Amino acid sequence: MSRRAGKIGVLLLGLFGAGLGGVVCGQTITEFSIPTAASSPAGITAGPDGALWFTEFDGGRIGRITTDGIITEFPIPTANSGPTLIGAGPDGALWFTEFNANQIGRITTKGVITEFPIPTPASGAYSIAAGSDGNLWFTEPEGKKIGRITMGGALTEFPTPTDDSEPYVIAAGPDGNLWFTDTDGDKIGKITTAGVVTEFPIPSVGSFPIGITSGPDGALWFTEFDAVAGNKIGRITTDGAITEFPIPTDNSGPRGITPGPDGNVWFAELTAGQVGRITTAGSIVELPVPTTDSEPIRITSGPDGNVWFTEFTGNKIGRITTAPTTPGNRRRIHVVPSR
Repeated sequence: MSRRAGKIGVLLLGLFGAGLGGVVCGQTITEFSIPTAASSPAGITAGPDGALWFTEFDGGRIGRITTDGIITEFPIPTANSGPTLIGAGPDGALWFTEFNANQIGRITTKGVITEFPIPTPASGAYSIAAGSDGNLWFTEPEGKKIGRITMGGALTEFPTPTDDSEPYVIAAGPDGNLWFTDTDGDKIGKITTAGVVTEFPIPSVGSFPIGITSGPDGALWFTEFDAVAGNKIGRITTDGAITEFPIPTDNSGPRGITPGPDGNVWFAELTAGQVGRITTAGSIVELPVPTTDSEPIRITSGPDGNVWFTEFTGNKIGRITTAPTTPGNRRRIHVVPSR
């Protein structure tokens, strides 16, 4: 998959049933098949109801999975809407982007869906996150804008300052601002809740930054997807100082990233079919996903103290039972499937 085609991708039906697992470095990996075939699970987040919620890009649904692995799916009213990433809102609902339909969606924990059109046509709405101001903020890669939506559905858009900008994934920062990756601009951006944008160039030119999250150390952590210039995990302080850490596997294709319940940062390696864990000091462990060609793409911490991720071509939701990092397990080993 090319780096640009990998933005959305196409999923196939998984080959293994729910409950397939393996043990790696003290972590157990379990996978749960999604009922809808070729649904393309993309974004995933922890919900306010103690479950995980995820998007099905080709399935046109929002999915819910309990920490025991029970899945429920809710069809989106707009056909072929292309739901992409999803985040919990301050109102107790889940909010998501609709890439194809150019809308922002809201779903209650009971499954009631409301949709809000974005003013800019074909904006490419992709990522969404709750801000410190009580609103949701989202990216428009094709529109070259950052959007804001209130709980009542009022939308405001803020253009990014450079022509080569492509704001992609957005996350709330520890400083009260929103931080985003600028894939084409090779920058990390910051936008205040008043709409003022500042961008910081990444040292590796052509790195193609994708995912970003607040880390446990008060900094932001991000993924660099490009196989040649990137293939790194980046860290940026709220003052804009950037450090980069190479990933051991060549062309790993790092995408989603999240703080883990174990005090580390976890990331999905789409191309390598692995999930990585990096300590705040920069030590990396990689865990192969049992299903081959699964393309893990997005990742989040669950309410159960585990790490959960979507499998882009595996059509599954994965769960990693986490364990503390110790000197004895800081190495990469292969999964041995459970029986």
